[in-house]
Amino acid sequence: MVYYNQLANKDLNNIFIGLIIWKKHQLSIGHVLSYVADIEFECESLDKKIIHDISYYSIHKKFGEYVHRYKRNQHTTWYIIYNVDVLGNVWIERIINNHLTISE
Repeated sequence: MVYYNQLANKDLNNIFIGLIIWKKHQLSIGHVLSYVADIEFECESLDKKIIHDISYYSIHKKFGEYVHRYKRNQHTTWYIIYNVDVLGNVWIERIINNHLTISE
């Protein structure tokens, strides 16, 4: 199973709002919903992974032991930071993009 903590849910909401109000590239509501759904799909697949990548950046290590990289396009990579419990459940802790990671 995959579970989202409160911060991860807030991150998804902030991604949605950020894309809706983005002035540089106006996006349709359908595109924004699809974009967020794609991130959620990546999250939901994590409990099926056999190998989990260890968090590298210190900002990621603050939130979780593992990180999944979802390269959305040539400019944006989403880092899904998570932990795995002894039963194999995935606990999504944060969802941060490369722009926030680099500004660490």
